[in-house]
Amino acid sequence: MVVLSAMAHGQGAAGEAIGVAFLAAAGGLDEERRAVYGDLVLSSLNAAARRMLEAMMKSGYEFQSEFARSYVARGVEKGRELGLLEAKAQAVLAVLDARGLEVPAEIRERVLASTDIAELDRWIRRAASVRDARELLATTGS
Repeated sequence: MVVLSAMAHGQGAAGEAIGVAFLAAAGGLDEERRAVYGDLVLSSLNAAARRMLEAMMKSGYEFQSEFARSYVARGVEKGRELGLLEAKAQAVLAVLDARGLEVPAEIRERVLASTDIAELDRWIRRAASVRDARELLATTGS
């Protein structure tokens, strides 16, 4: 009902109330339906209603549904993972730079594109001892 209300009335004055109603109702839905219906509701609301909901969420709004809590937790975990990958890639490049080694563009791109924490850890250690940055990606050694 909330989704249909959003689609029919989300652009009007009831948009904010509809958005809040969706947050409350979403807890009773399975994960896939919550994602699809949530997208439909958000895309149907007027700009003021979307801004209001974003403000509620940013100002310590406590999500009522397990879906919303798990969705936010996944986002936080993914952000941490991406931050760790970026920090390790930058560490590899910083060690090579501190040693005065020239880093060719293809090596820099490969390091920055890595999504493997263990690989980046190996490269950090190798960056401390290679004579040339091209040796960093060699498959032999650690």
